[in-house]
Amino acid sequence: MQKAFGEIINNRIIVNKPKDVGRLYSKSRFGETVKNNNLILNLIEAVFLLEEEKIKIFEKEKEIDFGYLLKRSILTIPNFEIKYIVFRDLRKKGYSIQINNDNKNFDFIIYKNKNNLNEENNKYFVSIFSEKDTLDINKIKLFIDQAKIKNGILWISIVDEEGDITYYEISIDNIIGENFEKKYVKTDSILMENRVLILDEKTSKKLFEEEFYGKPFGKGLQISMVEALYLLKKNFLKIQIINNEKNTDFKSFKKYVKLKQPDIDLRFDVYNDLKIRGLIVKTGFKFGTHFRAYSKKPDLTHAEYLVHVITKNYTSIWSNFSRAIRLAHSVNKEIIFAVHYSNKKIVYIKLGRLRP
Repeated sequence: MQKAFGEIINNRIIVNKPKDVGRLYSKSRFGETVKNNNLILNLIEAVFLLEEEKIKIFEKEKEIDFGYLLKRSILTIPNFEIKYIVFRDLRKKGYSIQINNDNKNFDFIIYKNKNNLNEENNKYFVSIFSEKDTLDINKIKLFIDQAKIKNGILWISIVDEEGDITYYEISIDNIIGENFEKKYVKTDSILMENRVLILDEKTSKKLFEEEFYGKPFGKGLQISMVEALYLLKKNFLKIQIINNEKNTDFKSFKKYVKLKQPDIDLRFDVYNDLKIRGLIVKTGFKFGTHFRAYSKKPDLTHAEYLVHVITKNYTSIWSNFSRAIRLAHSVNKEIIFAVHYSNKKIVYIKLGRLRP
């Protein structure tokens, strides 16, 4: 195949032969056209085309080689290494890619339909990170919002030390279930050290069968602290402390729980919100998360969601993020970060691995 010709000027490659412009832009969607029907290539695109032997590039009438252009690109473009690895991978997978020079939050915009770049809901906004970078949930939330405003979907690409890439699709999820609140007769219970015991057989059976509260304990039911707090708040429960004739109120009980579980405020707010959304909520400890959640009764479905509660200022390393998603996928569940804001607003961020 005949190679295109380009000239490097101010770290951009100019292609001016109409035939070359047609082949690179109209057919393959490289670069952007400017006046006089010239084509401007970004250094990332030029390195790729040179590696693929589809172009010859000259500087002051002297042909430059791949090594020279690569070094120049590294010096010119921040994080060129990981950007090029992802660009190369996506181009080889057949995607049309627009390199985004205007918004620091997105590195690339890629299109489902390369023949219609203006089509609504046709865009993925790609942000690229090294595995050594920090995951900042505030920034991720901002990226999701900006992609949505532009009728697009956020993809995150993580490049590891060996140059392997893992892709994730990340979005805000409005999780809803079918298990809306039931009414229960107020019942007595006993506070044990780390759980609450309901002894009434009829109420225990109803709580377990209707909304999967707790775990059977003899003819009664043992429930977790967060479940007890919720039922106490709803005035369905009276909790007696052993050696104390009085029942504890919600404020006092929460204070007691907080001594043993310092993060109870965050977890309770999310638990309460998930219950309002019609979900059945159980501990997610065995999966390394705070909760697992069911949209239907557990006898009809497995838990679809693993929910991990974090604050809006949460930061971590990407390997923790990767580990959580891989575990969720291995047990056929979706991992969701419940981001807790100071006004008790909860935002649910869904994380999913993808293979472009």
